[in-house]
Order: sequence, then structure tokens, then C-alpha cells
Amino acid sequence: MLPKRRRARVGTPGAISSAACFPGVTIYLAEPRMGRSRRAFLTRLALSKGFRVLDAYSSQVTHVVMEQTSAEDAVCWLESRAAPLPPGCASPALLDISWFTESMAAGQPVPVECRHRLEVAVSRKGLPSPVWMLPYACQRPTPLTHHNTSFSEALETLAEAAGFEGSEGRLLSFYRSASVLKALPSPVTALSQLQGLPHFGEHSCRVVQELLEHGVCDEVERVRLSERYQSMKLFTGIFGVGVRTADQWYREGLRTLDDVRKQVQRLTQQQKAGLQHYGDLSRPVQRSDAEALQLVVEAAVGQALPGATVTLAGSFRRGKSQGHDVDFLITHPQEGQEVGLLPRVLCYLKKQGLVLYQQHRRCRDHAHWMRQSHNMDTFESSFCIFRLLRPSGAAVGGPQRPGPAWKAVRVDLVVVPIGQYPFALLGWTGSKHFERELRRFSRTERGLWLNSRGLYDPEQSRETPDPVCHSSETLGGRSASRTPWMPLATECLQA
Repeated sequence: MLPKRRRARVGTPGAISSAACFPGVTIYLAEPRMGRSRRAFLTRLALSKGFRVLDAYSSQVTHVVMEQTSAEDAVCWLESRAAPLPPGCASPALLDISWFTESMAAGQPVPVECRHRLEVAVSRKGLPSPVWMLPYACQRPTPLTHHNTSFSEALETLAEAAGFEGSEGRLLSFYRSASVLKALPSPVTALSQLQGLPHFGEHSCRVVQELLEHGVCDEVERVRLSERYQSMKLFTGIFGVGVRTADQWYREGLRTLDDVRKQVQRLTQQQKAGLQHYGDLSRPVQRSDAEALQLVVEAAVGQALPGATVTLAGSFRRGKSQGHDVDFLITHPQEGQEVGLLPRVLCYLKKQGLVLYQQHRRCRDHAHWMRQSHNMDTFESSFCIFRLLRPSGAAVGGPQRPGPAWKAVRVDLVVVPIGQYPFALLGWTGSKHFERELRRFSRTERGLWLNSRGLYDPEQSRETPDPVCHSSETLGGRSASRTPWMPLATECLQA
């Protein structure tokens, strides 16, 4: 026999009491983009507040709550579940998560306002295409040149500043807004054009409005001119210096490169090399430089292992004319032949006098990379500074003061097994925001885990014969074998 209080809690969780509290409100939390765990948490929260929440969508639902969903997606979702409604039964209200959170805070259903609604009253055909923009950056085109450069650059400045402050949420918000602007088919000339676009909050709208009205945004200019932003940007531009190190230097009173040089005894070997070659490394690398380096690396790889291939990745593979560094993926058609290749390649390049600095990183063990949320650096790789000879007549400094006949260029060499090469090429092509969105899409929309080694089904309980990926780990309270599920790759990454 259980105590009376314990026995009273056993039964249907919240079904009777919640119906009695707010009989006119029945909530359904739509899982897409919300995630299973978060949906379960929000369901428990609503039940504890006396709301009625259904696990399955039905005609009883009066309020459908969605998160990070555009108006078009919400309408499509409802249409996909459309069934003849009983006489006198109205369609449920499609609401943003903001209505739910406000209701939870108030302890009762708040009135549904226009800002809460996801429905669009006008017919879909009559609306301009930007309103129906897809929510993930990996689903949208991102042209090299677009119509809203000034707006996107302003938002990216705020995103960068947020990153310097350690505010990951604001960083993502501004980058997502900037990504939306890049995908628009025409210039933004009025704030009303942003209505209905995904990831455009009040802050981003305010920045765009100021730029439209005055041609400049005070907040963005304050950030750009601030001492902290300029110092952080300077320090993080040094090879081997991240945000944490730059922030520590700033807090200690360092502001310039000369200040850093006075602290040279504290620097790592990588940071010393970055500081020594800062002048060259801070200038953009041109496509011609990347192509010249590719010939050099191909010659070294061909000498070390005939039949191995070298692929130019990064921003140059995306079609850009310049970038900050050059990334090469090296593989061999026969699995296993690439083992031990990178040291031989570097030895050959060093004999040619082409390597100014290199940091070799061995392939991480299987247990280590399975714990990582992103696996860009788990392959055998080397982060280098190369000596690139300047073309004849291209020496800088003018005719009276000719510059050096070579310049320093940042180069990453990554060796990848052929079985994981497609995913590595996808991961190392970028951009960083695109990759983040692609992995978020895979996880949220398909329930799969994507990284630079493969696409994994966390629900898969059996092993695949792949010798590289064969361990299991507990994920969300379930034993999940995160093994590659290669046949799903094409279907799940089409977007």
C-alpha cells in the first residue's frame, strides 16, 4: 500500500485537472525544430501549470505551438495533417513559441495577438518569394555577390562582437539574419520586406531600419570604433590566438602588436610564428596563390605516394577569389594507403625550403572523436605556414625598395581515408555558418548526426561492418550506436 499522497499522483498525468483549469485550450507541441527532449520538457511544464497537452495531433487541438518555424512551414504542416473537421470545429491557431512562454509565465493562457500567429491571411501565390524563405541556411542559395552587402556586413560585425563577448546566442542570431539577407533576390528598400522572414528579430530589424533611414547604424559604428573590438580583432588575427587568449590579453592591458611582442616569452611556438609573419598572414590570399600552392603540394604528394589526390577546399572551392588561408584534402583511392603519408609529404616540402612552420596533429582515436560535437580537426593534419615564391616582378615595396621574393601563407593539410572523404570534403568546404546549419538541419529535421566523418543514426542499434566506426555510447538515456549510415546521406543532405 502506498501513502495516500503518493497514490493520488498515480494515473493519467494532468488529464483531468488540466481540462478543468482551462477547458477551452488544448495544446499540441509540434516537434519539428523543437526536438524530442525539449518537447518533453515543455509538455511537463505545461501540465504542471494546469494546461491540457495532447501527445498526438487531433481535432481537439485548439493551439498548435511551433518553434523556429516560418509561416509557410506552419501552413504546410497543418495542410499535411488536414482532415475533415467535425461541424462547427474551427482550425487550430498556429502559434510561435512566444505565446507558450508568455502563457507559462502568466500561469494561464494569454490572449493570442498578431505577433503570436504563424498563419498568413493572404494567399501564398500573391506573396513575394522572400516571405516563404526556408529557415535553414543550407536550404537557401548563398551567392558570392548579393544585393544587401551593407546590411549583412553590419549584422556580421555585431555577430563578431558578440563572439568576442562570449555570447553564442547573439552571435548565431546575427549570423542567421545576415545569411537571410544574402539569399534575398533583390535589395531591401523598406523594412516591410523583412516581414515574415525567418530569424529576423527586433534587433536585426532595428539595424536595417537605421541603415535605410540614415545610411549608418550608430550601434555598429560604436562597435567598430571601440577599443575592445579593434584589439580583439587584431589579436584573433594572429595565427594561434583564439577569443579566450585575446580576451585575457585585453584584460591584462595589451592593445597593440608591440604590446604582445613584449610578452613574447609567454607565447606558444604557433603564436610566435603567427606574430613573426603577421604582415603577410593578415593580407588576403589570392586564388592565384592557392593554385600555385596546389601545384607544390601535388608534387610533394605524388613523390610520397603515387596515385594520391589533392583537393583544394575552403573558400576557394566555394568560388571565392581570395581567402585567409588555403586548405587541402589529401586521400588515396585505396583505403589505408594514406596512413603515414603526411610526415613524408612534409619532409619533402621541408627539403625544398617551403615550410616556415608546421604543427602536426595525429588522427584522434575513435573514442575521442565520438565525443566531439564538431570533428573538423580529428583527421591527421598539419597546420602550416608556407613560403610561397612571388612571381617575377611582383615583389612589393616599389622600384626603389623591392620587397622579399617570397611571402608567408597559411596552409592546412588534411589526410582523409577515402571512405570518409565525401563528408570531409563537405565539412572542409564551409562556410562555418553553412556547416553549422547543415548539421542542425540533419539533427533536428532528420534525427541524424552529421560530422566530417559521416552521417550517423543515433537510433541504430546494430553495428555496420565499417571497421572505423564501431563503438556505442549512451545518448539521451538510450544506448545509441553511432555508426555510419551511408545510404541515407544523399537523401538527407539534398536540402
